[in-house]
Amino acid sequence: MIHLRGRGTDVVVDLSHGVPVIVHWGSPLAAPGEAALEAAAHRPLVPAAPDVVAPISVVPEHGSGFPGRPGLLGSRPDGRGWAPRFRPDGHTVDSDGLTVEARDDVAGLALTTIMTLDHALSVRVELTNVSVDQTYGLAGLSVTLPVPERAGELQTFTGRWSREFQAHRTPWARGAHIAENRRGRTSHENPPVVFAGTAGFGECSGSVWGAHLAWSGNHTLLAERLADGRRYLQLGELLHPGEITLEPGSSYRSPEVVAVHSDTGLGAAGRQFHRRLRVRPEHPKSPRPVMFNSWEATYFDHDIDRLRELADRAARIGVERFVLDDGWFGSRRDDTSGLGDWVVSADAHPDGLGLLISHVTGLGMSFGIWVEPEMVSPDSDLYRAHPEWALTTSGYEPVLARNQLVLDLARPAAFDHVLRQLDALLSEHDISFLKWDMNRNHIGGSGADGAAGSHAQTEAVYRLMDELRRRHRGLEIESCSSGGARVDHEILRRAERVWTSDSNDPLERQMIQRGASMLIPPEIMGAHIGPERSHTTGRRHDLAFRAATALFGHLGVECDLLELSDGELDDLADAIAVHKRFRPLLHGGDGVRFDTEPAYLAHGVISTDRAEALISYAAIASAPSQTPASLMVDGLDGDRTYRVERVPLPGERTVGARSLPDWFEHGAFRRGEELARLGLQLPPLNPETAVLIRLHALDDPQV
Repeated sequence: MIHLRGRGTDVVVDLSHGVPVIVHWGSPLAAPGEAALEAAAHRPLVPAAPDVVAPISVVPEHGSGFPGRPGLLGSRPDGRGWAPRFRPDGHTVDSDGLTVEARDDVAGLALTTIMTLDHALSVRVELTNVSVDQTYGLAGLSVTLPVPERAGELQTFTGRWSREFQAHRTPWARGAHIAENRRGRTSHENPPVVFAGTAGFGECSGSVWGAHLAWSGNHTLLAERLADGRRYLQLGELLHPGEITLEPGSSYRSPEVVAVHSDTGLGAAGRQFHRRLRVRPEHPKSPRPVMFNSWEATYFDHDIDRLRELADRAARIGVERFVLDDGWFGSRRDDTSGLGDWVVSADAHPDGLGLLISHVTGLGMSFGIWVEPEMVSPDSDLYRAHPEWALTTSGYEPVLARNQLVLDLARPAAFDHVLRQLDALLSEHDISFLKWDMNRNHIGGSGADGAAGSHAQTEAVYRLMDELRRRHRGLEIESCSSGGARVDHEILRRAERVWTSDSNDPLERQMIQRGASMLIPPEIMGAHIGPERSHTTGRRHDLAFRAATALFGHLGVECDLLELSDGELDDLADAIAVHKRFRPLLHGGDGVRFDTEPAYLAHGVISTDRAEALISYAAIASAPSQTPASLMVDGLDGDRTYRVERVPLPGERTVGARSLPDWFEHGAFRRGEELARLGLQLPPLNPETAVLIRLHALDDPQV
């Protein structure tokens, strides 16, 4: 038994079965005895079952009698080796974690399991073909995590374009929940994250176990309750038939599975995902600059005078980064052509990009630009020269999406071509930020060897990003994929921001950002103040609601600033100033969400020293009661006294109530224990409005 100790979570691993078995994944254990651990792992024999109960190992084995889905799927060309049974082959424990070796000489396979535990548990496995003369066709290699039987509910995520990260709760009574994704990106519909918890678990209550597959391509997620009552989560890359063939001596390493646990609710589990990202060296440490994105102001119209005037107004309101969106390159005057030709268009920018970039940087802003390097338009110079570089299947008419095809970056010549063009773009211009888009699914598509190409394409995208960042130190990248269709912890090794959704409608964004916050912290989450009338839904919202929603992320502005009056620009500048005032808190504190009745949403950030908090309370629908229930503010220091006050936002609508809580207009004082146990009285709100609440400890030296 190996005992790994993390920050608030312990993991105990049994190494006696060949493939490691997690005996305990949960709250810290002081000094568990070996006999007690063995007893906890023991399962009684039952009628009509094998004489040995196969454990739920990290890679469960069908050949050992495991009745669920095996962790390893594959075979030799003659069909052998499909049900391996591994034996122990050594292990090491050091400051980096636990590495376990296992081997099956009959099947000719070796398996390595790598575990680390700090803010979160990390598990990945590697399969090696140790045969000297036969290939091994790999169909799947997943990581499996047991979950205690008291975990009676599952929370997964669904969605669609412009409505991502919709949390879905379901009872976990029997059978299996399966979510599979074949879109070549993490997808709008099935992001690779799942939570299991005790019945009725909430943001601040109940035991929760969560797992995320850190991979930007196809994936499979399984949550199963076996007939004997045992439960497990299984996550891995979804491989198309024939996609991975292991030659003798070669290996396949699975994507990393990141797992979290909390006995105090979903919020604490999600914060472990956040902390795990924040301690990584590549996580952004500098203040996240307020951005302006030109898309909803100009679309494909790149009139230089208009762009310069937009930059003037962006600088006036406090923007720190100006991003030029689609339409600057090749023949790209609309979405029917030009992808793959990453050279400045003489039509759109006859004098080049230098004039615009120098104007932007002269105003004190940095400059960013939109690219979509993984795609090619049939109407492009690149495709006309190299149609064979498209990720299609010979003999079949390719399926277009958004008038484009996927460019096979696993082909060295195609990879080198795109790298040269982007390297030249960045070398010749003062560009510090790429909005890296990916606007279509993989549909079919074979590489040069005729095998399915999604796995190789995903690896090639990583290599391309890594090489550009190596050549251009300080370059930042935003992972955009038709909005939030590529959000995962592996892409965040090479991207400082994700575009959470193409919808800037704040009503939609309230739910989208709430779901995304269960996986990523606010400083990663792109959130823009859009126009009064949303381009995706047609709804109209006042500035206060748009600002209150967007400021809890990496703030941006995406609207036509030339349509705004001087007064409206001043209001927008005031909203940005509020964000900058609280930016250190928002981008460094602990994210919290609160349980409320369905008509309301409440969330916020509490500083790590518990001295300050900023909370948003929003009405997203008409409530059945005229007065909302008090908000139970968990997470503060119970012994400290806090000043509670409203943070005004420009353009706020008057609250429709004859009397208001004492703190709303003049501020009030509450102890942390009172806020957690008695709650904070809230004013009635009209639908689609929000208030910001600041809490500041009186003993904070900053007061």
